[in-house]
Amino acid sequence: MEKLIITAALTGAEVTREQQPNLPLTPDEIANEAYECYQAGAAMVHVHARDGEGKPTQSYDVYKEIKEKIEAKCNVIFQPSTGGAVWHSPEERLQPVELKPEMATLSCGTCNFGPDVFMNTEEYMKKFARRMKELGVKPELEIFERGMIENAMKLVKRGLVERPLHFDFVLGVPGACPATPEDLLHMVRSIPSDSTWTVAGIGRYELPLAVMAIILGGHVRVGFEDNVYYNKGQLAESNAQLVARIVRIAKEMGRDIATPDEAREILGLKK
Repeated sequence: MEKLIITAALTGAEVTREQQPNLPLTPDEIANEAYECYQAGAAMVHVHARDGEGKPTQSYDVYKEIKEKIEAKCNVIFQPSTGGAVWHSPEERLQPVELKPEMATLSCGTCNFGPDVFMNTEEYMKKFARRMKELGVKPELEIFERGMIENAMKLVKRGLVERPLHFDFVLGVPGACPATPEDLLHMVRSIPSDSTWTVAGIGRYELPLAVMAIILGGHVRVGFEDNVYYNKGQLAESNAQLVARIVRIAKEMGRDIATPDEAREILGLKK
């Protein structure tokens, strides 16, 4: 079985300091958190930037500062979000891709997102995929519903995304696909056999789905974007604490942890 790639989703666009007092917001805080997660065993960090007031931003300059600060500390894979917040325009959402990161997210369809709607039209998807291909950025295909896998495969057929593919199953978002074991198994069975995949369980689903991924040969995403708790009613101390738990469980189950360079090899990232 492949070594386990652990992604730390450090901040997200929705979580606030009121919900999680240890949430990193500034470029320095995000970079420090990324380094701590790297030390704990994460090979990749998924990044949403925040502005000076702590609000979500897709600013090229802010992402550039975060990327450079992380790279000065360690060689963890920097993966910016092109999802941003639900109110960002496609042009705003695409700005971090201009930094030519090794990988960036590509959301593969529209879905309800709590009380909001996360809009990803076919036009958006083609535009994002085309620009990523032009810049040599590997997309992580974000899947919130089963039909989004079909949308991703349409991008492949159009020549906008190249195989092997990497999927991220984001399960348990209120209004989108639930996070039962059956849902994850169905997703895994629905993608090409040469693909790699990660699961991000939202809230209380983070840990059980992570354990399933370890068993099934997939990869795991944890972090404050998806879940601010360590146990029920107990806030996590840091993103690194959530990473360290996955490392411990994986090792107890006999699965080794991928370093950033080993993750690059597994994902087929261009050096």
